[in-house]
Amino acid sequence: MAVKRGGLGKGLDSLIPEGKTIIKEKEEKTREQIVKISKIEPNCEQPRKHFGEAELNELAESIKQFGVLQPLLVKKNGEYYEIIAGERRWRAAKLAGLKEVPVIIREYTEKEIVEIALIENIQRENLNPIEEALAYSRLMTEFNMKQEELANRVAKNRTTISNSIRLLKLGEKVRDMVAEGKLSAGHARALIDIEDSDLQYEIAMKIQQEQLSVRDVERLVRQIKNPKKVVEKEKIEKSVIYKDLEEKMIAIMGTKVNINQKTNSKGKIEIEYYSNGELERIFDLLMSITQN
Repeated sequence: MAVKRGGLGKGLDSLIPEGKTIIKEKEEKTREQIVKISKIEPNCEQPRKHFGEAELNELAESIKQFGVLQPLLVKKNGEYYEIIAGERRWRAAKLAGLKEVPVIIREYTEKEIVEIALIENIQRENLNPIEEALAYSRLMTEFNMKQEELANRVAKNRTTISNSIRLLKLGEKVRDMVAEGKLSAGHARALIDIEDSDLQYEIAMKIQQEQLSVRDVERLVRQIKNPKKVVEKEKIEKSVIYKDLEEKMIAIMGTKVNINQKTNSKGKIEIEYYSNGELERIFDLLMSITQN
């Protein structure tokens, strides 16, 4: 089958930081060619560790029909070529039974390869939330990037990056659940304030089993962290509710009504009257309500 060639798509030319004088020299050495798939090997520093089987099979079927539309970005490594960007396409091409694929060969340092692989995967949204958080963290640590600079480089909001990195505060078991898609990033972030990793995992399992919403989890975490404050808040909320009910009953009865709260959702309602005539009026009103 003829292998179709296409552009690299958006992003790759902007993956290398501006101002590096080596880029122009290396672009002059860039060449595209067809390479045997057996001569290509993955990058051990690839930030993406999980490749969904269904996703790969779907891409493989597309490749069978249309070929590899975007060349892989590779670096010469002895007799082989090391993938800088495009491992998912390479894996799918193997599944599709292709013997060769189009590649663009460039020469980069090991540090540059890591940076390109990280940013390319982030821009293409190929990473699960934990892999993405690790990629952000690594870029900031190894390449001395500030969050603002990183946000500009990967075209993401700074808050998005900050929230992503916070996921790394989770315990290992909960992080695994997020990586495997068993727990959403939103649910996971709600657990960050729980410092006990075992308790984190226990709540994560509860979320999964009981299908709790993010708001449910936030409420549960507040109860665990500040049980007294939550109780006081609930009391305030209940008093507001009872006050509203009192006002509605006063409007109906035409006289003062008190709702006296007790424990365990119990209490009593007091309806005041100021003459026998008013008592008869209230009695008639209550009778008319029961008859309706």
